[in-house]
Amino acid sequence: MDGEALALRRLDRMIWGLVALTAAIVLMAPRLSAFRIAWETFLGPGLACALLIAGSAVYRHWRKDARLASGLTSTAQVIAFAAVGAPLSYLAAAIGAGFPLHDHAFDAIDRALGLDWRALLAAMNAAPLIYAPLRVSYLSLTLQMTTVVLCLAFSGRLVWLRVYTLAFIFAALTSIAISALLPAAGVWPYYGLTAADSPVVLPAVNTSWPVFYGLRDGTFRSLVAVGSEGIITFPSLHAALAVILIAGLWPVRRLRWVFLALNLLMLAGTPIDGSHYFIDVFAGVALAVLCLYAAHAIAQRTDMDRSGVVNRAAKIPQLATHE
Repeated sequence: MDGEALALRRLDRMIWGLVALTAAIVLMAPRLSAFRIAWETFLGPGLACALLIAGSAVYRHWRKDARLASGLTSTAQVIAFAAVGAPLSYLAAAIGAGFPLHDHAFDAIDRALGLDWRALLAAMNAAPLIYAPLRVSYLSLTLQMTTVVLCLAFSGRLVWLRVYTLAFIFAALTSIAISALLPAAGVWPYYGLTAADSPVVLPAVNTSWPVFYGLRDGTFRSLVAVGSEGIITFPSLHAALAVILIAGLWPVRRLRWVFLALNLLMLAGTPIDGSHYFIDVFAGVALAVLCLYAAHAIAQRTDMDRSGVVNRAAKIPQLATHE
């Protein structure tokens, strides 16, 4: 087995290990608490992952197409982690019920920085043609994540694909942990806003607040995969993933500027559509940088380092330089 294949195997084991650990926590929750698992919401992701893994095995062992095998494997990894990561965030919110909400502190930080969230909302209501592309970009996350996997796989950047996947998982797990310790409901409920206060703009996360408050008061105890609500306020996972998406496709010259523009729009739309304080977005960006460096460092510490393959055949770009 060559150096790159060995590195891919080790990185895949780490990724699947994190998925399995997350799944184990979710599976144990009903035994230790009043939570129940909504099994029907896991059927779709489970079937998709099974088919993708089977296809990956075919192209790894029989048809011998490393790029297609990697694309199928990494897509399965992203789907699997998303399916178990969402209910983990619900468990975190329930644990966070023991801590006070930190909305007042986050709002105070924004004000201290001279940032006015209400002014931004008023501007978006006054300029619906400007707000529309921001919402589209905010809602494009799933499509973008799949696109990055396929582009990296078919361009042969197979180790960098694992760096991207690891960074995504690290960012999600870290944001979930932080949200349990520093829970917040978000700007809209904190300000007590309703649709009547905003004639054009209604946040994309407006259905998440009953779930969030239900997790805190014990009235909602269902662990959901497909159909789960985004309930993390600080740090913003959307902001973190925007940065990770930009970094993921940065080595692909033909697409880097498209994804940079799209995800800058996502960052701009996150405070309104995600009901986020500005400090949530700043924290999400910082978290993404740390997770990218951590994933990059892990990839470089594989056996590929000794063979000198890391930055050539494996196509792991240096984070501090342009390719």
